[in-house]
Amino acid sequence: MRLFVTRRMTDAVEAAIADEFDTTFRHEAAPLTQDEARAALAEFDLVLPTLGDAFGAGAFTGQPRCKLLANFGVGYNHIDVEAARAAGIAVTNTPGAVTDATADIAMALILMSARRAGEGERLVRSGGWTGWQPTQMLGLHVTGKRVGIIGMGRIGKAIARRCHFGFGMEVVFHNRSVVTDPGCPARQVSLAEVLRADIVVIAVPATPETHHLIGADELAQMQPHAHLINIARGDILSQSDLIVALEAGTIAGAGLDVYEFEPEVPDALRALDNVTLLPHLGTAAEEVRTDMGLMALANLRAFRDGKPLPNLL
Repeated sequence: MRLFVTRRMTDAVEAAIADEFDTTFRHEAAPLTQDEARAALAEFDLVLPTLGDAFGAGAFTGQPRCKLLANFGVGYNHIDVEAARAAGIAVTNTPGAVTDATADIAMALILMSARRAGEGERLVRSGGWTGWQPTQMLGLHVTGKRVGIIGMGRIGKAIARRCHFGFGMEVVFHNRSVVTDPGCPARQVSLAEVLRADIVVIAVPATPETHHLIGADELAQMQPHAHLINIARGDILSQSDLIVALEAGTIAGAGLDVYEFEPEVPDALRALDNVTLLPHLGTAAEEVRTDMGLMALANLRAFRDGKPLPNLL
């Protein structure tokens, strides 16, 4: 079976894949365009796509040869799953492997935003720091505060455990279905109550229902000292509304690892000192990316061998 891998993997993953499949590796940095995605579906039996590859509905026109998209990543909003199914193509993803790394980045953003770490580093690098002062760059003390988590799946639970057991935080969360075991002391509440927390973390999947789940109305419900963290997908949060809220001081700060029109980051957002901006580092650790690749390989192997797909969407 012919396999197409859309972007460079770790050496361990590429070696493991090449050992089992007739593989074409694409090492370009940019994601596939829709035309490139359509061509890949027509030429290969299997495709291992990555974040941003344009497998929207238009990519599935014609007579695709491909029978499986083994997505590299837990998020799959770059793939029209329904269109894929209609074309006879199964879609899998790589949950589990990304959980702890993404939760770690959420904690990094919480601390960086609350304690103004990015702003402080820029001050030192600029040569503008004149020495320690009792009232210099006062931020929000994280320990013992209330965290509100929007979305209590694997990643939301991992964030909750870190906040509660690591920082003694009270955890409240909003989830579309009842969560019987959040993994730590936590209360399931309304979205409005979550938004009143000291720190609000977005951890829901990107779906049509969650598009702009957090906009001007929701930001207005947050407290002026609060911080908003997004480690999910960029379009869950209205970026333009966030900029307005940060400029106006509606909230104290934000920490972002994802962006609505990624990789574009607006000048207005980059100009703000009260936002921490990371370049989608959620799973950027070699062992994590290797685990993700090997999980995608497990899906590919199961399909080849006629076995149930471990992570079928």
